[in-house]
Amino acid sequence: MSAITNALTGVIQWIYSIIHNHGWSIVIFTLLIRAVLMPLDISSRKGMRKMSKIQPQLNALQKKYANDKAKLQQKQSELMRKERYNPLSGCLPLLIQMPILFAMFGAMRVIANEQVVHQVFTFLKGGVPSYEGWLWVKNIWMADSLFASVAPDLNSLQAIGHDVWQKIWAVMSQADQQLVIQSLSQHVQDFAGALDFSSADAFKALLPQIQAALAQMPAYAAQTAPMPGFENINLIIFSVKVFAQYNGLLILPVLAGASQLLMTKVNPQATGAQPAAAGQPAGMGNFMKYFFPLFSVYITLTSNAGFALYWVTSNLIATAMSYFINLYYDKQDKLPAANELQEGTVK
Repeated sequence: MSAITNALTGVIQWIYSIIHNHGWSIVIFTLLIRAVLMPLDISSRKGMRKMSKIQPQLNALQKKYANDKAKLQQKQSELMRKERYNPLSGCLPLLIQMPILFAMFGAMRVIANEQVVHQVFTFLKGGVPSYEGWLWVKNIWMADSLFASVAPDLNSLQAIGHDVWQKIWAVMSQADQQLVIQSLSQHVQDFAGALDFSSADAFKALLPQIQAALAQMPAYAAQTAPMPGFENINLIIFSVKVFAQYNGLLILPVLAGASQLLMTKVNPQATGAQPAAAGQPAGMGNFMKYFFPLFSVYITLTSNAGFALYWVTSNLIATAMSYFINLYYDKQDKLPAANELQEGTVK
């Protein structure tokens, strides 16, 4: 998996070397990935359409042979052979895609973590990071939200591995390293005077000192200060705050939910939102119909804007592909009926 992740990371960085913007690089990267996976998508959609067509007959068999499982299995197998349907044709292409998708998530996480560490070290050197934005998003490595500050959140630093910190620290000049050490010495009383990223335990002991130093720096405090009067907004089970220098306008999370809902309407078989089959709970289809859009909103709201941008772009591409694939097969299905009608008219 790490080999695939490294390869995809290299592709994103190669695109970035040409585009010079990670936001648009992610859009182009997503287009390329979806193009590579298109044959698997088409195969999967074809299998799902076939399953959708024979589902009424399968339901009838389940009702007819409800008390004879062996006979039911025999009749279902005969029906699938007659219709030339392979039960794996719908899910196997999706399973093949899973390692690639997980590696893609990993690649984007690697780049995001490295960029956040760069921003933290810039603060620790006494400067202010030059954030990379995308359209309305000020810092693409933070969430597109009024509830996220433009600067990296202190708590989010805990999720970044010590190896990432070590990598960025190693490429810094000695002069920059000395500035960081001096800054930590000034803001942290019990600072040991050295930075050790060699192991997870060493970094675990060091991270609270880094967080304490950041919290005391005026530039960082200004970029993470809540908007007056919006420090504690209660939303039933949790509370949020609106930042004076917020990072985004919640557009990507809203688009993520809307695009997922649209994809569910265009291709309900892919999300399990199709009408309930025999023996399936009646409310399952409706649950899945609204679960995935809400899940998309939650994921993109709690992730950086780069990941949210990938999610929205991928949803829109998948929806467009589903629409045109369905349109093509709908036309193909009408051809035999049209030919039969024409032959009957001639006779």
